[in-house]
Amino acid sequence: MQYGFVLDQRRCIGCHACTVACKSENEVPLGDFRTWVKYTEVGEFPAVRRHFAVLRCNQCTDAPCVTICPVTALDKRSDGIVDLDKDVCIGCKACMQACPYDALYLNEDTGGAEKCHFCAHRVEQNLKPACEVVCPETAIISGDVHDPESPVSKLLREVEGATVRRPEQNTGPNVFYLGAHEASLDPGTAKEEDMYLWSDRRLPKFELPSTEEAALTRPDARVALDVDHKVHWGWKVAAYLVTKGIAGGAAMLAPLLAFFGASTAFTDYAPELLALAFLGLTNVLLVGDLKRPWKFFTILTRPNTRSWLVKGAWVLTAFGVLTTLALALRFFGAGAAADTVRWFNVVAGALTAAYTAFLFAQCEGRDLWQNTRVLLPHLLVQATAVGGLALLPFAPSVGLGITAAIACALNHVFGLVERHGRHHTSNAKMAAALLPTIPAWPGTKVPAFQLGLATTTVTGLLAAMLASTATPEPVLLALCAAVAWVGLFLYERAYVRAAQLPPLS
Repeated sequence: MQYGFVLDQRRCIGCHACTVACKSENEVPLGDFRTWVKYTEVGEFPAVRRHFAVLRCNQCTDAPCVTICPVTALDKRSDGIVDLDKDVCIGCKACMQACPYDALYLNEDTGGAEKCHFCAHRVEQNLKPACEVVCPETAIISGDVHDPESPVSKLLREVEGATVRRPEQNTGPNVFYLGAHEASLDPGTAKEEDMYLWSDRRLPKFELPSTEEAALTRPDARVALDVDHKVHWGWKVAAYLVTKGIAGGAAMLAPLLAFFGASTAFTDYAPELLALAFLGLTNVLLVGDLKRPWKFFTILTRPNTRSWLVKGAWVLTAFGVLTTLALALRFFGAGAAADTVRWFNVVAGALTAAYTAFLFAQCEGRDLWQNTRVLLPHLLVQATAVGGLALLPFAPSVGLGITAAIACALNHVFGLVERHGRHHTSNAKMAAALLPTIPAWPGTKVPAFQLGLATTTVTGLLAAMLASTATPEPVLLALCAAVAWVGLFLYERAYVRAAQLPPLS
């Protein structure tokens, strides 16, 4: 059994009755929507036509929001409805990154995610969803798409040309459109305007570079009315990528310090102390980014083992345990055993640095993050760069300095690949084009992407030069490390934000 909708856009008059009924039935907060009507105008004066598209959750057969939710707050019911337990949600906002249809929103009053649940409370009483009941043109038809005798199945058989939104995401959407214009259903195809029909935009439109805009949008189509959706992952996620990179990189390089010829009073303890300090900061950032941080331990008590948020928590825990063990063994005089644990911790450090590639791969709504073949080695390179620079003030050596500098240069190369490499969807192409448009800080036109890459590369080379001198200055090496971390943060700020700007609706 699979409940679904047929939205007959041949009949829809864009009256918004479905939106109003949904908000009333489900107490949807002001400014948020579970279903809404998008207006797209296609053509050139005087031959212009306005097309409507009713947008909502697609009750996906393979719902990515269910997969990524770390606490099983989202569930695919036996009747096919994707439901959400608002009381369980921890407010991590991962489901909003996973949904390719922008169907989830964050209730700012409660801190939890919400979405269309097919009016499950009505369906369980053999009633139709509220939106279907109020539609004056019977443009909304619900039913079991697996039942050949249901109204939706009969309509799909009788009328050719039914389409779904973003089929390339392979989610198995169960909302079918009849007579909808492709510019209405394919997000980003129609140009965004500075304001909407009848209203200002709540959030400013994204600004594509002119060459990319010409290549990715239709000149004869524009969005006249839509709803705005927020960027939910911000500076804390960008900072988390840096801090866990430092922690993982320090552990990855710890067993190699002797090989690099770095032998000081600090080499026995510095890698583990740095790893634990930045691992602690990583955990603070992760918990602080939750809208319901007091529910953090729900990840451990009711984990969704398919989610890489949960697997990442396991990785961070194992990394913390191994790092603490190595430190304790060293403190109690078991140096040889501590060295052995360091080698095992190389794997844990690498997983700590790189598991985000698999987490981002579950974010089906953010195609820029989907290129795991690039992102996975990039995260390892970043960890080597920032972790190596973190160790240099405590264990200065030419070999370690050169390793960190090479990693900084490779980080630059991978960044350019993210910007100019091959991307297979228009969403990813838009996000890549937006990378240079993200400002380094509010109110400036300095691009975070270029400044971040250049800063990390230059400071990495400078640190290698300082480390090769006869008497390396730890303070200068520490300053280089800090500046490089800032540079990587600026790059991550652009990378995290740019992927969330292309429209999904």
